[in-house]
Amino acid sequence: MIIFPAIDIIDSKPVRLFKGDFSTAEQVAENALETAKSFVSAGAEWIHMVDLDGSLQKKRVNSETFIEVAKKTPLKVEVGGGIRTLEDIDFYAKNGISRVILGSVALKNPELVKKAVENYGDLIAVGIDAKDGYAAAEGWTEKSDIYFTDLAKEMESVGVKTIIYTDISKDGTLSGPNIEQLCELNKAVSCDITASGGVTNLEDIIALRDSGLYGAICGKSIYKGTLSLKEAVEVCL
Repeated sequence: MIIFPAIDIIDSKPVRLFKGDFSTAEQVAENALETAKSFVSAGAEWIHMVDLDGSLQKKRVNSETFIEVAKKTPLKVEVGGGIRTLEDIDFYAKNGISRVILGSVALKNPELVKKAVENYGDLIAVGIDAKDGYAAAEGWTEKSDIYFTDLAKEMESVGVKTIIYTDISKDGTLSGPNIEQLCELNKAVSCDITASGGVTNLEDIIALRDSGLYGAICGKSIYKGTLSLKEAVEVCL
């Protein structure tokens, strides 16, 4: 299982939210690049980065921060937030980003996802964020009536190979991941499933690993010190 340490960005600074609420934004580090370098030292090979400003403004806002990490560290960078067009995807593809995460557009414009997969293949991942099992969009401010596994099956049908699943009620809470929903999703589709939200400690990492998931995103647990990134990477080798 791949461990994805996370950096969420507002105004070029690393922050964390509680349950996706932007009013709870807390700066957790001084500098994204230095934080990313510390992840390299801990043995990480990937990093998960989110443009929170982009999520709300529906456009790329903090792209230079992500590109700097991609160019100045050996980390493979996956980026989500504010990616709405094929031009956005192309911009990141040409600037060293290893994976582009489509979130709101997967819900609102599945045809664009299909075109993106046709053009960019494995560069494309889809982020499914859900409240009470139903997909949400636009920085988690809008809820839909589409059940998360139904959206996943639709994405699988257009060729998506990687899905990042977030239970919004768990995100930033340090209350443990939603193993039940993750396993439900893992059984519903053949895509690689990455868990996001709620990871607290090494026991959570082991539980996710033993559930046969592709990856686990760790954010607040690293910054708060409840999880050693080095240990998490080592138990998943």
